[in-house]
Amino acid sequence: MTRTTVLVVDDSLTMRSIVSAMLQSDPEIEVVGTAGDPLQAREAIKALNPDVVTLDIEMPNMSGLEFLEKIMRLRPMPVIMISSLTQQGAEASIRALELGAFDCIGKPTDGHSAAEAFAELAAKVKAAKRSRPRQAGPVKAPAPQAQSFEPNGRVVAIGSSTGGVEALLTIISRFPANCPPTVITQHMPAAFTGSFAQRLDRFSAAKVSVAKEGAPLLPGHVYLAPGGATHLEVSGATALRCRLREGDLVNGHRPSVDRLFESVAASAGENAVGVILTGMGRDGAQGLLAMRRINATTLGQDEFTSVVYGMPRVAHEIGAVERQLPLSRIAGEVLRLCNQYVEERV
Repeated sequence: MTRTTVLVVDDSLTMRSIVSAMLQSDPEIEVVGTAGDPLQAREAIKALNPDVVTLDIEMPNMSGLEFLEKIMRLRPMPVIMISSLTQQGAEASIRALELGAFDCIGKPTDGHSAAEAFAELAAKVKAAKRSRPRQAGPVKAPAPQAQSFEPNGRVVAIGSSTGGVEALLTIISRFPANCPPTVITQHMPAAFTGSFAQRLDRFSAAKVSVAKEGAPLLPGHVYLAPGGATHLEVSGATALRCRLREGDLVNGHRPSVDRLFESVAASAGENAVGVILTGMGRDGAQGLLAMRRINATTLGQDEFTSVVYGMPRVAHEIGAVERQLPLSRIAGEVLRLCNQYVEERV
C-alpha cells in the first residue's frame, strides 16, 4: 500500500501534535515531518517532497497566505489550510482557496473537540493527493457582457464542494447585473459563508448575498446557502422563494446540493438550469437527475477543469448531466440558456 505523505506546518507545537495524531490514526497516511514556520516548511518540502501540506494561516516570519502564494507560483502542490473560525480567519480562508488551496478546515472551537473539528481531515488529505494542483490566477473584476441579455424567467441552481470557491468566482464574476435568479449550495463551514458571499458580491455585477428565509428569487440576485443548521430549498409556484429547512445531514452535508436540486425540480420544473461543479463525494447527483427527468437543462463541470472530479462524475455516470463543459464555458452557456433573445435550445 502506498501511503499519502504529509507535512504538517503550524507555529503551535500543540496543534502540530494534534493534527499529526489525527492523520497518523489513518493507516493510509504518513506524517513525514512537521514545521513551525514557513521558513522551516520550505526546507522540509525540498527535503521530504510530501504529497500534501497542511498549513496554518496565522504564523510568524511569513503568513500562511504569503507562503501559499509562493508554493502555488513556484511548486504547485495540494495544500489544506487550517484556519481559526473567526471573521478574520474566514476572510483569509476564502483568499487561500482563491490562491489554489485544496480546502480549508476550521480549528477546534469551544465546545467542539479536535476529533470533531478534524473529522474529515484524513479523507480530504487523501483526496488532495489525487487532485489536480493548479496555479490560481487573480480574480478579475466583472467584464462587460458582449451580447444583450434579458432574463427569460429560468432559475439557475448550482451545487459545488471542494474547489468550488474558485469555480463559483469564475462563473458568478461573469454574470451581468440582471442575471437570472441563481441559488447556490457550496459545502463550507458556516463561519465562512458570509465572507464568501461578500467576496462573490465584490467580483460580480449582480447582487450576491447569503440566502434568507422567504427571500423572493429575483433577476440580478444570487443567493448562497448559509452553512450549518439548514438546507437551502426553493418553493412556490409562480413566485419562487428561498426556504431554509431544518433536517438531517444528506450525503454527509447540510446544506445539501441534493436538497436544493430536488426542490428546484419540484418548484420550477423545466423552467430551470442545474449546474454541478467540482467536489468530493456524490451530493447533488440524484437531485440533478430529478431536474433532468422533468426536462430542466443540466450541466456538469468536466474532469479536466475539476479540482476533484467526484460530484460531477457521479452525476454524469447516472445520466443526470445533459452536457459536460469546461469551467471557462459554463457561465456563457448558463446565460445563453437563460437569455430571452436566444430562442433555440441546443
